[in-house]
Amino acid sequence: MLLTGTVLADSSTVIDDGALLVEDDRIEAVGERSELVAQYPDRERQGYDILMPGLVGGHIHSVQSLGRGLGDDTALLEWLFEYVLPMEASLDAEQMRIAAELGYLELIESGVTTCVDHLSVSHADQAFEAAIEMGIRGRIGKVLMDKDSPTGLLEETDRGLAESERLIEAYHGAADGRIQYAVTPRFAVSCTEACLRGARRLADAYDGVRIHTHASENREEVATVESETGMRNIHWLDEVGLTGEDVVLAHCIWTDESEREVLAETGTHVTYCPSSNMKLASGAAPIVDYLERGINVAIGNDGAPSNNTMDPFTEMRHGCFLQKVDALDEQVLPTDTMFELATINGARAAGFEDVGKLKPGWKADVIGLTTDRTRATPLHDERSHLVYSAHGDDVVFTMVDGEVLMEDGEVTVVDVERIRRRANAVDLDLESERTADHSHTRS
Repeated sequence: MLLTGTVLADSSTVIDDGALLVEDDRIEAVGERSELVAQYPDRERQGYDILMPGLVGGHIHSVQSLGRGLGDDTALLEWLFEYVLPMEASLDAEQMRIAAELGYLELIESGVTTCVDHLSVSHADQAFEAAIEMGIRGRIGKVLMDKDSPTGLLEETDRGLAESERLIEAYHGAADGRIQYAVTPRFAVSCTEACLRGARRLADAYDGVRIHTHASENREEVATVESETGMRNIHWLDEVGLTGEDVVLAHCIWTDESEREVLAETGTHVTYCPSSNMKLASGAAPIVDYLERGINVAIGNDGAPSNNTMDPFTEMRHGCFLQKVDALDEQVLPTDTMFELATINGARAAGFEDVGKLKPGWKADVIGLTTDRTRATPLHDERSHLVYSAHGDDVVFTMVDGEVLMEDGEVTVVDVERIRRRANAVDLDLESERTADHSHTRS
């Protein structure tokens, strides 16, 4: 297949009248349209206004998609323990499958081709199966929670680690390597030392398995960890083995100088979640400082309840603006750097070495956008448009591993209306349960 249009191969390479040739699951060639059309005259051609690497969601919660709008305008720990975690705990296996499908559907529609996905404690198989069926690339993990957790999520330490190992055996490397595993403790507040150290041992036992957890998102969280361990959060995670080049830490807002040195020295990856951080009033992560220290920073939406949208373009826009206003410097985090956070940096954090650029020999993870929008008129600079103006619904073509998942704005790999109908039905069931619970509390 020969795809044509303005090609943004990476943060610094723009081919105005370009093309790329896809063979099986790889990009075979990238260059000027006229040259590739002449070289491959018989190939099927599809044209788009902009072609770019698929975006990487460096930290998401696909199975929280059914909780969109729950607990709005609530502080982080209250929001988490009073709304989101009880919602997760209430989902049975079928509902968890629907939640995962809904989450992945929104990602595909919005141009996310790779995600680092933090699931829930139970029914993780459902999300893995959904990811395989729907064609998205993922670094995915079952959640571990063995202390201070709500009923339905609290799990005995050895059982949680054993279930994680079962899932590694079943799914790590599935779909020709498109699905990879991450051992996924929720965060230090809800995990014992034995659980955290066990997560490290488990990751070390399998080639290519990573670790994905939350860290230093909220000042109350940091204070809780310090009161329990005598250490600040990053130092505690380092002590139990949860730093390193195979570790992705979401948020990392409230870190001090010594913690930032640990992140840099160990090569730990950080995922920036600006919309979630703003909505929950968690703060502005020191992203510019991290980048200056050589720390690899990705960007992610977090979950639907803390963001309300899984649109990666919204995240890029918010991510730039939040850093500028926090630093009172309009020049920090320019568009080319943000483009890297959302593509190649995210791929590095997820552990996919040949994803994040449109480059010969790399995986054919490609998205196509239309600029037939008033907000794209005039279009002076493609990177500026993508970071500051574009929306997820500008994406009309999504390809992963050379497979077309969405074409002409229509997802082709699943029945979209069926997923939406089922999700609405589950949400109504959950709303009924919440109403009953609140009535019981009032009585």
